[in-house]
Amino acid sequence: RIDLTLKMPNAIYIIEFKVDTKDALAQLKEKRYYEKYLNLNKPIFLVSIEFDSAKKNITNINWESIAF
Repeated sequence: RIDLTLKMPNAIYIIEFKVDTKDALAQLKEKRYYEKYLNLNKPIFLVSIEFDSAKKNITNINWESIAF
C-alpha cells in the first residue's frame, strides 16, 4: 500500500515512510506503485523518507524520477 501520493498539476509524488529500516525507495520500485499513474502523462517522483526511532529524526531521504 502506498503511504502517500501527491497529485500536483505538473507532477505526481509517491512517498514511502519507513522507521528503523532501509531501502524504502527499493520497495517503491519493486512494488511498482507508480504504474497506475503512468497514463496521466506527468513526471512521477518516487520519494523515500526513513526515520530512526532512537534518534527521533529523519536519517535518509532519497528520490528518483520515473520517465513518462
